Amino acid sequence: MANMPMDIVTDVFLRLPASMLVRCRVLSKPCFSLIDSPDFVASHLKRTLETEEHLMILLQSDRLLRTVYLDAPDKLSDVENPLPTGGFTEVFGSVNGLIGLTNSPVDLSIFNPSTRKIHRLPIEPIDFPQYSITRQYVFYGLGHDSVSDDYKVVRMVQCKHKDGDGGYPFEIKVFSLKSNKWKRIHLRFEVQNLLSHFYYNLTYRSGNGVLASNSFHWILPRSEGYIEFNTVIRFDLASDDLGVLSFPEELYHEDYMDIGVLDGSLCLMCYGDFSHVDVWILREYGGKWSKFITVPTSETVVSLEFVRPLIYSKDRSKILLEINNGKLFWFDLGSKSFEMLVIKGYDEDRPWNVEIVVSSLVLGCKGDPRRAREKKMMQKVNKRRDDFLSKGFKLKL
Repeated sequence: MANMPMDIVTDVFLRLPASMLVRCRVLSKPCFSLIDSPDFVASHLKRTLETEEHLMILLQSDRLLRTVYLDAPDKLSDVENPLPTGGFTEVFGSVNGLIGLTNSPVDLSIFNPSTRKIHRLPIEPIDFPQYSITRQYVFYGLGHDSVSDDYKVVRMVQCKHKDGDGGYPFEIKVFSLKSNKWKRIHLRFEVQNLLSHFYYNLTYRSGNGVLASNSFHWILPRSEGYIEFNTVIRFDLASDDLGVLSFPEELYHEDYMDIGVLDGSLCLMCYGDFSHVDVWILREYGGKWSKFITVPTSETVVSLEFVRPLIYSKDRSKILLEINNGKLFWFDLGSKSFEMLVIKGYDEDRPWNVEIVVSSLVLGCKGDPRRAREKKMMQKVNKRRDDFLSKGFKLKL
């Protein structure tokens, strides 16, 4: 490779998964500099997103993190949890190869499972007493702001005790990776009024924001006496504005709903009587919702307590669905049939959370492998020296 032109090396490297590129950094100084360069990182991500190559399924349960390539489900890999032991680690969102991790509302990180690089977010206190906070009502979102080319984390918290005005205090804070700082968001009066008069229950995976069109989204379920019909609230990553998105009138009064995203388009899942799930889609952001598919029960899938569309197959004839805590099925859009995605070594009886993660170098690589090799060699030299001094060099008096 030393005699190969760098433009050919670059073309080859762009086709490799990030985990392999991490190992290629030791080949030479030019390779190291190329792989770590911001331009190459951006080009590699762009190609991966366009070709949908090297897509991974991330499985998370308790403190376990495991990954498997979508096109090689027989090779399941363990990912060492990078957060300190103790507590329950939750994954909140995936974007451009990064995932969000949290052990508590003040212990959050951005992590790249391909390169093992982690960025621990600075601790940002919550402005309410600890006894006023319930963990399942602390909601997060991880996204990429395409306007500022910045990765951001949103944390929304509501106090469960009323204030002197009879409302429930509410705060939103946003972390910027570029500045490595948090800032508090001040809500418009009409939005503050919508959220503060009752203790809310935003849906989807304990409230993780669904990213589409540069905004996070949550369903705000209807509440008798407070909210007449179901609502989608949105947080714009560029403007830091919290507002309301259109909602299909047919679903205003449905009781069991969830929200997701498929190929960049928002989806609403309506469960009805749990014998089937209607999936609605918003193909043009700000436009009209339309009914997309109905997912039925079958001999293979006997219950539909939770359904989330994840990704199209390459020929777009099937959709990978997560069903009932981590069970994965390909759903054929033509025949309406199911085919289980078999992952070798996968414990189906254990509840899992699932994310689709692209293989990327975003956030950089962990450490300098050249220095690590030199350090290892020095450790061997020092050990031989110490062994010699302690055993091989003895004075006889």
